[in-house]
Amino acid sequence: MVEMRKPIQVKEAVARVWEQRQEGNTTYIPLIESDNRRLAEDIIAAHPVPTFSKSPYDGFAIRSEDTVHAGRNNPISFKVVEHIGAGQVPQKQLHAGEATRIMTGAQIPAGADCIAMFEICQTYEDDHKESYMSIKRKMESGQNIIEEGSEVAKGDLLVPKGTLINPGVKAVLATFGYSQVKVAKKPIVGIIATGTELLDVDEDLQPGKIRNSNAYMIASQVVRAGADYHYFGKLKDELEESYQTIAKALDQVDILITTGGVSVGDFDLMPDIYERLGAEVLFNKLAMRPGSVTTAAVAGDKILYGLSGNPSACYVGFELYVRPILQHKLANQKPFLKRIKAKLANDFPKPNPFTRFVRSYITYDDGLVYAKPAGIDKSNVVTSLAHTDALTVLPGGTRGFKAGDEVDVLLLDDQEGQCEF
Repeated sequence: MVEMRKPIQVKEAVARVWEQRQEGNTTYIPLIESDNRRLAEDIIAAHPVPTFSKSPYDGFAIRSEDTVHAGRNNPISFKVVEHIGAGQVPQKQLHAGEATRIMTGAQIPAGADCIAMFEICQTYEDDHKESYMSIKRKMESGQNIIEEGSEVAKGDLLVPKGTLINPGVKAVLATFGYSQVKVAKKPIVGIIATGTELLDVDEDLQPGKIRNSNAYMIASQVVRAGADYHYFGKLKDELEESYQTIAKALDQVDILITTGGVSVGDFDLMPDIYERLGAEVLFNKLAMRPGSVTTAAVAGDKILYGLSGNPSACYVGFELYVRPILQHKLANQKPFLKRIKAKLANDFPKPNPFTRFVRSYITYDDGLVYAKPAGIDKSNVVTSLAHTDALTVLPGGTRGFKAGDEVDVLLLDDQEGQCEF
């Protein structure tokens, strides 16, 4: 039997789903296609950076010991024996009184231990057209030299597993020769919208009907969470057809989301379908608003989510219970929404018997962070979602909140995340 229907706290619901988490799969993709994917392995330096000692300036490579007696009234001259640019390998070792003309990024020749920049040198030719340079100051050993391994030593951890690949990470991968990158494979999320009342987005409105917004919304949330989706269409409130579609869909996806049909009305079929699937229901009633009828179940090694048919409740249910599981499969070491402190920008006088997640957007004023309601705070409202970038958490058991009260806020567009809910 699927009964239950005793509300549990949000934190417990998150924990029950979290216990069902599984490691994701990995795959190799070309470096050029790796943006916004997560690394599936630690990136370790296979060689030092730089791999050779090099010059940070255009100038002359010389031996510092040859400049010990240099001064304003005592210029020291050097014979220029070689000229090398970036990418060229020095062919000559320097001896006493010799210099190599060197360009930025070029390898330091053997025997040299400092670089004198062009700005402090004088150049000339003798009667035999031989090149010389002179310097009027003492140089120190190691001066103006970028030493081998000064940036990274061989064996250093460069980027940890689970890091989101951004332009900087991509530069590191290219530096160390990763033409193919091992990344977390995107999990496939199945999406099914239930309800005879649903119209396709391109259909004209009809009496008693509404357009199917949830499927498009969830698909976008899946993509934002870093996964892929497969939309299996919408189902009428017919048990056998719905059961067959859902049973077949489970074999093709890693996670299955249905919207609607999770309440206790005459046409809410999901409880019966979970029972026929032999699924273990983790919860089907939550002490939260919106989304109190949000349901999660497990069939074999697959998690099924029954999200509310109300858009805002569906939206919140995904972010709290689905997103962390997807992030874990994607190797994110901080899979939960980042939580920050903010001040309420408006009064919220409504009593809260249960924890309420208010669709909000963040503003900044005089160095302070404020959370403003994105619109009407009802579970069936869809228009407020267009302006939502955060969920303001209002604890249950309160008589309301005043503008200026400090509250917790969950950031929806943040990529950093946090380790715990």
